Amino acid sequence: MQGSTSRAATYDAIIIGGGHNGLVCAAYLAGAGLRVRVLERRHVLGGAAVTEEFHPGFRNSSASYTVSLLAPKVIRDLRLSEHGLRIVERPLANFLPLPDGRYLKSGGGLAATQSEVAKFSRRDADRLPAYYAMIEQVAEVLRGLLLRTPPNVGGGLGSLAEAVIQAARMAKLPREVQRNVLDLFTKSAGELLEWWFESEPVRALFGFDAVVGNFASPYTPGSAYVLLHHVFGEVNGKRGSWGHAIGGMGAITQAMAAEARARGAELSTEASVQQVLVRDGRAHGVQLADGSMLQARSVISNLNPKLLYLSLCPADSLPSEIVQRMQRWRCGSATFRMNVALRQLPDFIGLSGAGPHHGSGIILAPSLGYMERAHADARALSWSRAPIVEMLIPSTLDDSLAPPGQHVASLFCQHFNPQLPDGLRWEDERERAADLVLQTVAQYCPGFTHDVLGRSILSPLDLEQQFGLLGGDIFHGALGLDQLWSARPLLGYADYRSPIKGLYMCGSGSHPGGGVTGIPGHNAAREILADFRRGRVPRVAN
Repeated sequence: MQGSTSRAATYDAIIIGGGHNGLVCAAYLAGAGLRVRVLERRHVLGGAAVTEEFHPGFRNSSASYTVSLLAPKVIRDLRLSEHGLRIVERPLANFLPLPDGRYLKSGGGLAATQSEVAKFSRRDADRLPAYYAMIEQVAEVLRGLLLRTPPNVGGGLGSLAEAVIQAARMAKLPREVQRNVLDLFTKSAGELLEWWFESEPVRALFGFDAVVGNFASPYTPGSAYVLLHHVFGEVNGKRGSWGHAIGGMGAITQAMAAEARARGAELSTEASVQQVLVRDGRAHGVQLADGSMLQARSVISNLNPKLLYLSLCPADSLPSEIVQRMQRWRCGSATFRMNVALRQLPDFIGLSGAGPHHGSGIILAPSLGYMERAHADARALSWSRAPIVEMLIPSTLDDSLAPPGQHVASLFCQHFNPQLPDGLRWEDERERAADLVLQTVAQYCPGFTHDVLGRSILSPLDLEQQFGLLGGDIFHGALGLDQLWSARPLLGYADYRSPIKGLYMCGSGSHPGGGVTGIPGHNAAREILADFRRGRVPRVAN
């Protein structure tokens, strides 16, 4: 076990999982004077936000691959820039090439995007400012909830007061904004976008955000919220923007780890937790896979709540109703993730040569109907026969990732069912699925497959086995209305606490959900420190 200590100790807090939220939580707790230990199963800290070499001379973000949602408060509080983190904005937001050689670009200012949209619909170009304003109004409502603990059903006067505060803020909104909030939290992205825009490429450009990590059709009710979830972020103060962390996503978590260490936290890798130790209804430590036990006044999980409750908690430590609820916790984002090493930049039909579009999010899904068929294929046939692919080429912004003149590309793909029919296994199907992804890209970039020098593949099963993302779920649980806010992960336990005293959650399975935000770790630390101050966390004997 790397980073371990030889002397017996009782920690104030043990954090299971060294992903970004675990590191954030550790830094805040250690900064408040607690003795903190982080236990990471893998050989490297960072969870799904890591940078690794996948082909000789080529490095890239392994799983998570782009940045926008990281909370500015976390960046400031944890001094991430001082620890070397540098985030650069994409030169364009998105690029949507079409099979017939036409294309649509967004970004570079409202006028530039309107000019692009007008190639397909003058009406849509005219409606674009109102659409952006509507999205920003509702995103601002969401931002106001992010750093607050959700009202906890049955949580007493404190939760009741928080519910009143949050309800009062909503009541003060103009009626039109209230209606837009309701639309974006309940409707399908398809219904919303078909009302706003008439052009299929324009709808696809915005609708892609509704299916990222979401095993659903863009016409599934609630998918409009997933769209919203992907637009509340910012890059260097510019709201709604996406960017790249120089050095890859691992640069974010390495900066977090540096601050956590500077504040006194112990960070251990190759330290797999086998079980949470529970006595008399209270967590008092963990048992590691090697049989050793560590005592702690509190235990904090950065894992998918289903993994925590059904695999790490003793079977008799939870009410049966909680166990049954967690068995029904919806996971599985149908994500297939690849990195490829490229001989040269790909050339797109209709837009040849290098350009700012190479530094954007490149969306290969020409219509909402295409996205809906991809979902139907995955349900019926295991995976999409015409998959949705977003390609990023971060080496256009970061020359540390590839040899001179060569490039790396991230391929984030939907829909690939984590549950294959009887007789099929992802271990056997992953290469065939990867070939299909590359062939899909080649439809827009002739010669693409010839330029691939090497590739890494993460099927839904690989995402689960390597990163603990059950069902390959990048959000630690679907972002449906029944699994959000006061219901994430369970009504009555949305305040980062659990049915077991002294056991907390700080991961994406808690509010506000997935993405590299750091917000669950930030919020959980606040609640844990409140319990320490109020004497709700007792001493544990060595």
